[in-house]
Amino acid sequence: DKLRAMLRDGRLDDREVEVDIADDGAPFLNVLSGAGGQGLDEMMGNLKDMFGGLGRRTRRQRLKVPDAWNALTEEEVDKLVDKDRLTREAVIRAEHHGIVFLDEIDKIASPSERHGADVSRQGVQRDLLPIVEGSTVTTKYGPVKTDHVLFIAAGAFHMAKPSDLIPELQGRFPIRVELEPLTADDFVRILTEPRNALTAQYAALLATEGITIQWTDEAVHELARIAADVNARTANIGARRLHTVLERLLDDLLYNAPDIGAQTIPITRGYVQERLGAVAADDDLARYVL
Repeated sequence: DKLRAMLRDGRLDDREVEVDIADDGAPFLNVLSGAGGQGLDEMMGNLKDMFGGLGRRTRRQRLKVPDAWNALTEEEVDKLVDKDRLTREAVIRAEHHGIVFLDEIDKIASPSERHGADVSRQGVQRDLLPIVEGSTVTTKYGPVKTDHVLFIAAGAFHMAKPSDLIPELQGRFPIRVELEPLTADDFVRILTEPRNALTAQYAALLATEGITIQWTDEAVHELARIAADVNARTANIGARRLHTVLERLLDDLLYNAPDIGAQTIPITRGYVQERLGAVAADDDLARYVL
């Protein structure tokens, strides 16, 4: 009971113990797995299953108590799970409740002003067509029917239009929604609301050098205004603009962080205007720098 209480309280986390961990039986196949396409990965998986079934082996390892706990827990969970039943249930759920999101669909559209047929792009569209309209796809978990799978496609369509897709593929996406550009208020929310917002990430990065940065509300609103303004005057790349804007804003601070030492630096509206004002006002500089 005393050891159990110490384990539960984390007082044994620094101790090392020897445990027997199940070996997969075919470590040499791990090198090949993932090195090729889907066909090679599937073949490697089948070979690992085959070799793994030829008697389970164990190997002794010295691990910290938390790592040993996780490894043994994973082993026991694997023993309790019926993988065949789990696979069947997963296939059924994928067939009846699956959602497939096709991003960057505009990259396979042939712009109408382009002369001649773009065989490669149209070929990709025709390959997608039977999957979207409903067919049986062979996977490593068995055949999966896509008749009741929801397909959602999205794209920026800067260089092409949805009408540039082949008519058959257009007909498989009957509902079309056009999104509005992000506004300055949207950028403010992106910079403040998420737990891992860019402002928090840069603050954590500089904190490793002992530097504490404090973002004022005026500075965040000025950053959002500049990002929205540059998007409107140059290429509209959405929220990605915040990456380049913040990188430009904190460039010198990040570079000189080891020499600055531990201190608190407030990021004010004036600081933002001083670092970004001239660049944001020049269209050519903003296009290539921001």
